[in-house]
Amino acid sequence: MSKKKKIDKNKNKTVKSINNNIRSSVRKLNPILRGIVGKKVDVAIRDLQFSEKRITKDIRKTINSAVANAENNFQYDIDKLIVKEAYCGKKIIMKRFRPRAKGRAAPILKPYSSVTIILSEIKKMESHGTKS
Repeated sequence: MSKKKKIDKNKNKTVKSINNNIRSSVRKLNPILRGIVGKKVDVAIRDLQFSEKRITKDIRKTINSAVANAENNFQYDIDKLIVKEAYCGKKIIMKRFRPRAKGRAAPILKPYSSVTIILSEIKKMESHGTKS
């Protein structure tokens, strides 16, 4: 007999969006994702918009999807959302071969990744006193 835990929905204020099968390697995605963690959503989207990397378009889509989930499913205020977590994982690797000289073949690896974006609502900081 297992006891079911009651989950308070107000306590857990996170929204998740996952984008599977992004055509890029984890090694190229990690620095971009590390750069947006902890930022407000509109600042993160703006930073991605002006980035020169090709893959930032897919990351921007994932963030916009998470914002839409927060607004429609949980009625969160968009202005108070921040990127709590952003991480990626390996998916499949397509293997292709190119013909080379003397009858040899050279492998071409085409990696895929999945990106997960977790947003949360900013809580107002309560000041307990003043520093003197």
